[in-house]
Amino acid sequence: MAAIESSPFSLTEEQLAIRDAIDTLCKPFGNEYWGEKDRNHEYPEEFVDALYRDGWMAMLIPEEYDGGGADIRDAAVVLEQLERNGCHAGAARAGMYTMGAILRHGTDEQKQRYLPRIASGELRLQSFGVTEPDAGSDTTRIKTFAVRDGDDYVINGNKIFISRVQHSDLLLLLTRTKKREDATKPSDGFSVFLVELGPAIASGQIVATPIATMVNHETNELAITNLRVPAANLIGEEHKGFKVILSGMNSERVIVTSEYIGAGFHLIDRAVEYANTREVFGRKIGQNQGVQFPLAEAYARLEAASLMRWRAAEMYAAGENPRFEVGAAKYLASEALWQAADAAFSTFGGYAATEEYGIARKWTEARLPRTAPISNNLVLAGIAHGTLGLPKSF
Repeated sequence: MAAIESSPFSLTEEQLAIRDAIDTLCKPFGNEYWGEKDRNHEYPEEFVDALYRDGWMAMLIPEEYDGGGADIRDAAVVLEQLERNGCHAGAARAGMYTMGAILRHGTDEQKQRYLPRIASGELRLQSFGVTEPDAGSDTTRIKTFAVRDGDDYVINGNKIFISRVQHSDLLLLLTRTKKREDATKPSDGFSVFLVELGPAIASGQIVATPIATMVNHETNELAITNLRVPAANLIGEEHKGFKVILSGMNSERVIVTSEYIGAGFHLIDRAVEYANTREVFGRKIGQNQGVQFPLAEAYARLEAASLMRWRAAEMYAAGENPRFEVGAAKYLASEALWQAADAAFSTFGGYAATEEYGIARKWTEARLPRTAPISNNLVLAGIAHGTLGLPKSF
């Protein structure tokens, strides 16, 4: 059965061709492949290598730095289609957008030094160090601190839920360079550094401890001790790093939202196909409105989230920082994905719980987006405070 067509929303011929190319790339990576990786808690090396090999991880780097010269809308097509094929795009997505901090805020020397090597695959920038054990979603309270010492900064602190450290050459690290109580406002006094992970880990300046989680996401806790980073690796201005991180987070929101939409459509596809073939009490279960309505509602919500996603992507591609649009898109898509996962699970019944059908795997993956990379409650609070002008609740 052919996949149910979602609204292409004026996709270009090139973007339609991207979808076809991703379909081809995904063929070797079916449910059996992902099930094996999950059982063995293994990183999907072959899948990620294929994305690098075919140039998808370098697509957002401008052509002048040997990249693909695409924009965030093209990347959204890629991430949606990876998930539409049942793959776990979260294993690789950060490698597509993390270099945005260098593109928007880096010096010419930093761009020349790193971007061509990232584009070629010589270097992988797949890790983003923000969250801390005692700060959680309140980023302004992080304690990892960088102190200038000659031509270097010396950094000490801890980070948690930092993914793909073992598979990345570079880490984009958020620190404080001014204490919160000494800053003009809580969002001042941050700085962002590009850290070369190999030497830092080999010397023990960074110790990464893996964290077992419900999703095979390969995440870690980092202990950072007297880490020396050249001042030349400061991205943007000292003390003004919060806007550097926000620009990266906004591109992340567009990317992850596209994943959620693709995963939701994948689950709808699977459920509709099953409902059209499975017979119970002498008739197809797809005839039952108890099956039809949850799937139809989830599909409608996914389509609405997709439209908000395209609006946010359009604004970001134009150089704007669309905080409401990216937040609303992430919220709508993650809630619609969870609804699609629940409807698909109910449609498959007992078979949904088996590894063979792959529904349990995608159902498990579908819950996390409501909490990470940002809690939906925090998204709603941001809309209430920042868009509606309601009093701050924290």
